Amino acid sequence: MIKTNLEKLVDLAVCGDAGHPAAYDSGEKTAFDGGSYVPLRLSGINLTVKVGDSAFDWAGAHEVAPGVAIKNCCEESNEALLALACVGNEAVIVSAKMEGKDAKMQGTPGVVTGKLGTGRVLVYFPKRVIERITVGDQIQIRASGHGLQLLDYPDVRVSNLGPRLLKALNPSEKGGKVRIPVAKVIPGKLMGAGVGSTNTRTCAYDIQSTSPEAVKEFSLDQLRLGDLVAIADHDCTHGPRWQPGATTVGVVVHGASRKSGHGPGVNVLLTSPKATIEPIITRKANLAELMGLQ
Repeated sequence: MIKTNLEKLVDLAVCGDAGHPAAYDSGEKTAFDGGSYVPLRLSGINLTVKVGDSAFDWAGAHEVAPGVAIKNCCEESNEALLALACVGNEAVIVSAKMEGKDAKMQGTPGVVTGKLGTGRVLVYFPKRVIERITVGDQIQIRASGHGLQLLDYPDVRVSNLGPRLLKALNPSEKGGKVRIPVAKVIPGKLMGAGVGSTNTRTCAYDIQSTSPEAVKEFSLDQLRLGDLVAIADHDCTHGPRWQPGATTVGVVVHGASRKSGHGPGVNVLLTSPKATIEPIITRKANLAELMGLQ
């Protein structure tokens, strides 16, 4: 078993409110192909799209996100929520407008599935619970994973990865490499929005979906929300950058876009500037299967 510092992690309670869909502009914008799109980010309380669904072809969707997107109204607290919450962490509804039989659903556990560049954390709940969540309901997360290390692999940087997901991934070792299951390997040349940023703990960076030829050549339209992917020749130790031989592993947190340079967004989980991470391709490498999300 890979040696970690799990016993040294500090668990903290962080919380946010179920959010409303956000729009900085509801007017039409020019798409990559000269057509138009409306830049409405379809996140909030998503009653339709869930983890495991396709990242492509949702009607009118710009970076559609599954589940419940939460945000803390205090700016400093929200920054901590984004930095500390990790994919795989458990969440629970602590204050909601549920009455009668529905009140029992407040104790139903949820799971953190990602973070958005709009300053929100995504949380999975079963559909029967999401149908009864309302805007403003408070959700608390047991944040755990910040500071996680693979002790025998100092060049592998871990971020946004909760202990439960690490256990579900069950990484193995062979020939001095860490073997991680992924659904697909993405060529680094396809990465777009977010490259050059310096903070991979609080946002996503995008696999460009604005080249129909590349989408077809690399079967990008087979990507699902919640897929684990390996990004070849990219190191995110100090922010996403091109580095031959490097590998980054992340999880797809939001869907495709018609905005130039944008597409399915990835939260970084593990990265190394060296050839230390070996991706093992399997279609089961999706949060829905790894975490048992129905």
